[in-house]
Amino acid sequence: MYRYVIKRLLMLIPVVIGVSFLVFMVINLAPGDIISQIAPEDATVEELAELRAEYGFDKPTIVRYFNYMKGMLRGDLGTSYITGEPVFESYMRRLPNTLALALASIFVSVVISIPLGIISAVKQGTWKDNVTMVVALLGLSMPNFWLGLLLIILFALNWGLLPSYGYGTFKHLILPAITVGTGLTAMLTRTTRSSMLDVVRQDYLRTARAKGVSERDVIYKHALKNALIPIITVVGTQLASCLGGALITETVFAWPGVGRLILDSVNSRDIPMVTGCIILKTITISIILLIVDLLYAVVDPRIKAQYAGRRKKSNG
Repeated sequence: MYRYVIKRLLMLIPVVIGVSFLVFMVINLAPGDIISQIAPEDATVEELAELRAEYGFDKPTIVRYFNYMKGMLRGDLGTSYITGEPVFESYMRRLPNTLALALASIFVSVVISIPLGIISAVKQGTWKDNVTMVVALLGLSMPNFWLGLLLIILFALNWGLLPSYGYGTFKHLILPAITVGTGLTAMLTRTTRSSMLDVVRQDYLRTARAKGVSERDVIYKHALKNALIPIITVVGTQLASCLGGALITETVFAWPGVGRLILDSVNSRDIPMVTGCIILKTITISIILLIVDLLYAVVDPRIKAQYAGRRKKSNG
């Protein structure tokens, strides 16, 4: 297992290089000039030329990219052109906000979708199954920005129960978490239903029922445990996606997260900030997916045995 972890971590190197290269080149090809935003309105041509030289814009793009990568190898992700702050510090200051939103959204999704998926699978073909699938389809079809605005109108403007924007208290987290979690719920409900249908009629469940095991224990202790692999995959993927920044939701609710930081940086052509945030986002997502892969061995003993078998072969 250790070799597998090391191998996955080493695979991050070409991924980071490829992502950073694409982001750096694309944002440099985008229309607009960052120097015109940094320079004073009455700046002369000479002053603009000095600023270009200071920020390295007098050199070819590929040269500036290699210079940036040299700094990254030393642990320097660059400094923002707009704020003058180190990219890493700006990202880490926003990451707890995004982490709070991601975990709250996943909690909303899991609490709603897994029971719905189980009910839909156990009651396949009944009205309960049909209602559950309709609810999942509605959740999948509603755009986040539309649902977010609807929640703001209902709970903030009309009823005055919750704040409509900002960050600071638990109440500020509720509406963004419901907005993101609703979209995640639809996919996880369908995945849970599909995974449960694969195991709910297996022979070992009939044996458990014949031994007098209660239906609740059959479903939750036996069937659900063997259906967890696809569910963990979806939850892990959704968590990784949320940690990358829920861009639309953070914008609608003025949530100071990573997604909004990247959007503001793209709009202002802050190349170091965009590139550094995308690199850190890539690393974060890759680590989350690695943890998900390792959880497979915890849930399924057969996968753990495969890891052990590979280790014995390598030692032999």
